[in-house]
Amino acid sequence: MIHKYYLGGLYIVLDVNSGGVHIVDELTYDLLDDAAPPFAEKCPQEIVDKLSAKYPEQEIRECYDEIAALYEEKILFSPDDYEKYAKFTVASPIKAMCLHISHDCNLRCKYCFASTGDFGTGRKLMPLEIGKKAIDFLLENSGNRKNLELDFFGGEPLMNFDVVKEVVAYGREREKEYGKNFRFTITTNGMLLTDDKIDFINKEMSNVVLSIDGRKDVHDNMRPTAGNKGSYDVILPKYKKLVDARDKDKDWYVRGTFTKYNLDFAEDVFDLYEKGFDQISVEPVVCEDKYPYALTEADVPAIAEEYERLAQRLLENDRNGKHFNFFHFMIDLDQGPCAIKRLRGCGCGNEYVAITPDGDIYPCHQFVGIEEYKMGSLVDGSFNTEMKEQFAKTHIYNKPSCRDCWAKFYCSGGCNANNYMYMGDVLKAHTLSCELEKKRVECAIMLQAIKSMERGQAE
Repeated sequence: MIHKYYLGGLYIVLDVNSGGVHIVDELTYDLLDDAAPPFAEKCPQEIVDKLSAKYPEQEIRECYDEIAALYEEKILFSPDDYEKYAKFTVASPIKAMCLHISHDCNLRCKYCFASTGDFGTGRKLMPLEIGKKAIDFLLENSGNRKNLELDFFGGEPLMNFDVVKEVVAYGREREKEYGKNFRFTITTNGMLLTDDKIDFINKEMSNVVLSIDGRKDVHDNMRPTAGNKGSYDVILPKYKKLVDARDKDKDWYVRGTFTKYNLDFAEDVFDLYEKGFDQISVEPVVCEDKYPYALTEADVPAIAEEYERLAQRLLENDRNGKHFNFFHFMIDLDQGPCAIKRLRGCGCGNEYVAITPDGDIYPCHQFVGIEEYKMGSLVDGSFNTEMKEQFAKTHIYNKPSCRDCWAKFYCSGGCNANNYMYMGDVLKAHTLSCELEKKRVECAIMLQAIKSMERGQAE
């Protein structure tokens, strides 16, 4: 399987199964519309006739032979060597947990998938007892995994910060007994950040996700306080203080959401960069079509064009020595994720679970509150291992629309929660998300190709 497209002045051909990226000339690009396995000994006359008005016959025939040779060398139209790994996608030890330390929030974000923080189950904070049980559960179910991840999530985690600190202390104490290592992270809206909280976060949290949507008017429109006031002016200086004080070896990023209200989201990305942030994620809202801010199929062309515009701006920025990371364009074309990661992505419900303040266990934070996907409880010790095994099998070869998709090894079948909520089945890929992911991948590959070419020219 191949995927070809023209972007950034390049004719790009992706060999899907090998991951090889080829920059080709226009003749090769056009010829690949018809030249595909099985290859004839000589270029078929109908192909020559089709292209002869544009290219010399001899060049067409020579190009056909070159493509056939690349096929024989398994460089183009390479075989799928990944499907055989699908049988190894069995239930795995749990290595990561989303700890819902707070089902309450001091913002009223209009697009919040968590019903403004309480996930539709009532506002509450996690007691320390449940937090400790969560640590024990992760340790006891992690098998031979040495490095474990725990993300403090909400609602807004800083509303229950004393318990955050105590859970971290308990985790540090217990990890020694098990010979393991916790990597703590936290996601915050920033409203309650203080100097002492910043100090603790920068000391204990390996990663910090700072929620902010971009330009002040965009942010304040979608992320008001409970009193319907803007939150941008409150959080921006706090975020800058946290980032400025953070050790260089510890991760962080600002994360925004774009909606129909800001289809020019490249402006928000660059506004965040100009405000001093160089680790940036701005992602599309996923919600029902009934909301006025919802993205729909009709918005795809405008969003695709904006991704292309953003890619060009990032390229120019890099050329001017002003690099920053935009997470959706970060692709490793040399190595990339391991085979299993390519097949099933995030590992929700299998390697990863979410815990509510009541101690209920769900496949991930987006499944919380969906009763049929409750996996068990820390209180009574129940855990549905059969559901865990089912999630282990939610890989691209069990998702019909993914099997023959050129982008399958980049998105790994997409978000299972979005698939369920908007397509009715975890095995049915969310169509809108797929279209946007494909465009992001095209832009990311184009950026990597141009940078590689420019590096080569400079050497």
